Amino acid sequence: MSETICAISTAAGMGAIAIVRVSGDEAISMADKIFKSGKSGKLLSDFPPRKALYGNVLNADGSILDEVVCTLFSGPHSYTGEDLVEIACHGSQFIQQGILQRLLDCGCRLATPGEFTQRAFANGKMDLSQAEAVADLIASNSEASHRLAISQMRGGFSRELAKLRQSLLDFVSLIELELDFSEEELEFADRQKLVTIVDEIRYKIKTLADSFKFGNAVKNGIPVAIVGETNVGKSTLLNWLLNEEKAIVSDVHGTTRDVIEDTVLLGGFLFRFIDTAGIRETHDEVESLGIERTFRKMKEASIVLLTIDSSYVIGEIKDFISTYLPRIKDKQVAVVFNKTDIITSAKRAELETLELPAGARRIFISAKQNQNKQSLIDLLLQFAKEEQQEDRNVVVTNMRHYEALKKALDAINRVDEGLHSNLSGDLLSRDIRDCMHFLGEITGEITNDNVLQNIFSKFCIGK
Repeated sequence: MSETICAISTAAGMGAIAIVRVSGDEAISMADKIFKSGKSGKLLSDFPPRKALYGNVLNADGSILDEVVCTLFSGPHSYTGEDLVEIACHGSQFIQQGILQRLLDCGCRLATPGEFTQRAFANGKMDLSQAEAVADLIASNSEASHRLAISQMRGGFSRELAKLRQSLLDFVSLIELELDFSEEELEFADRQKLVTIVDEIRYKIKTLADSFKFGNAVKNGIPVAIVGETNVGKSTLLNWLLNEEKAIVSDVHGTTRDVIEDTVLLGGFLFRFIDTAGIRETHDEVESLGIERTFRKMKEASIVLLTIDSSYVIGEIKDFISTYLPRIKDKQVAVVFNKTDIITSAKRAELETLELPAGARRIFISAKQNQNKQSLIDLLLQFAKEEQQEDRNVVVTNMRHYEALKKALDAINRVDEGLHSNLSGDLLSRDIRDCMHFLGEITGEITNDNVLQNIFSKFCIGK
């Protein structure tokens, strides 16, 4: 018999409504001790499940603590897979704590963080990756992160992993069947066909692992590095995009000596803008450290806004582009020509025909004069959507999943090497099972108590 647990499931503080949740073998009987139906005075156990019941929660002396609505879910048809009662009460902290205390007095135990979801996992209501998606859904702060969490919670990622594990199981079954008949020298699988199967599995695992960069960016904010020489308007651009005075703006060169970051929600995507120190030759030790961080942040970013003062002479602009654009590898790049309000139409025409490396986009703005902001935002959204559409039906957002996928990829690479070098079946079988093991760690088919404790301890109490 599992302990019956209880917790306040709504956010801390006072609100119009609060939810107190009770789950376990004695959830219904304990709720009966404190709840009576408003009209008939019947117990909760007298009513069918999945029906909202109006009534009163009573104090120990029989007086009314609050008017509430109770909903009963009988296991296994509940969130946790156990008998579960949800009490919707008024949001007074006094009332919430009073109901909680009544349940504790009846023998309930306070739930630990994530214990309701952990029980759902233990009772087969969801696998471990889906349980983690619950936490991601609660923490989602943009349409994109919400969409990814919903997809994972509904089993999109789990189904992909199940297909991979089944392919690996079929593969290892053939290998081990050959081992059973090794004395008869029977071969049940064409080695070349096995190579093809391994290539397909490796491609799918690699695709999932590679999606983590985008998934992590969506979850924590797509990193956008604003880089360029000193005094070209990078800090003004940051403030313009954030609609607040986040960075100090000055005509003095080298004002920004450290990295300044902030996030903003644009078109359903969370962007993390990073204002960096201006790139120039300097003997100032502090400024030099800031410039080093600029190049580091440029490597970490998904999008780079290479900002240029449009009023500079063409030769200087060409030199800067030819020097720094080649250093930006595997990024979405926009060359942002700023301060276009102070150049002639002839100068702009010259900049419009300036040759840029393949893949780099150009855009003309005046951050100071608030010109062409929407076009820049549209370009950022276009970058984000292009990343999203790269053959990614499932996107990995969790570091634990990513680490397991990397280990699975290493294992399947060993299988591939073994097939090409005619390695014995028993050694191939070991590496295949290693790959299955790491994939199973993601869904919780293979796990341990320490991993579970670490995962669910990060949940809020009541979920």
